[in-house]
Amino acid sequence: MPRETSTEIPLGIAPVIILVEPQLAENIGMTARAMANFGLSELRLVNPKNGWPKKGVREAASGATHVLDTARIYADVPEAIGDLNYVLATTARERGQMKRVLGPDEAMREVVARDGQRVGILFGRERVGLSNEEVSLADAIVTFPVSPDFPSLNLAQGVLLTGYEWRRAAGRARLPFSGEMLSPPATREALLSLFDSLEAALGRAGYYPADKREIMARNMRDILHRMSMTEQDVRTLRGALRALTLPRRSGRSDERGRDGD
Repeated sequence: MPRETSTEIPLGIAPVIILVEPQLAENIGMTARAMANFGLSELRLVNPKNGWPKKGVREAASGATHVLDTARIYADVPEAIGDLNYVLATTARERGQMKRVLGPDEAMREVVARDGQRVGILFGRERVGLSNEEVSLADAIVTFPVSPDFPSLNLAQGVLLTGYEWRRAAGRARLPFSGEMLSPPATREALLSLFDSLEAALGRAGYYPADKREIMARNMRDILHRMSMTEQDVRTLRGALRALTLPRRSGRSDERGRDGD
């Protein structure tokens, strides 16, 4: 999908994503992809293993190369967060630190409320996460309401959840398309005409027992009313009804008979 440009919230308001000592190129690339999905673009890497750029990272980003092209490298966490006003640390386990613990939804509402401030979100190493020292540098902790039976999240998954909640909190979580009706609602005249045609066809087919015709016809109308049909729906049903009730052409019947032999 094309990348959003002029309608995006300015860079300085969106949170910065900071990966601390990421090991796998694939995780960095998938993180960039997750960021781009929800309009985040500023990625910082703290001492990535085997340097930068990493082989395979662009392939894993699946087109989100604009995030990778502007990624910046830092030697340690204090350097990476030095210009920020507010920092969040993500962790899956309790750290025994006297900090507020927020879910991603509440945390991102607070981020959005800090209009004009620079905010960063720390994500730790693939295997061990952030150190206690690194968590202590943050203003608050973000953790995810995962199943206690399997609480481990991939880096990109954590970034994806955070990015989604930020976009919701920022009022930008608009669906890209809708299932709205493209045809206007059917008029009463069109519905009544359809009812007449359907009831006549069913009568000719012997569907109605003589003593139950009226109640069965009403039930059939109620079923169709509950569908809230559009003009296109009525046209489609009338066409199907004609195909079922008009005599078949002999040539077509013969062809079908030969196909079935």
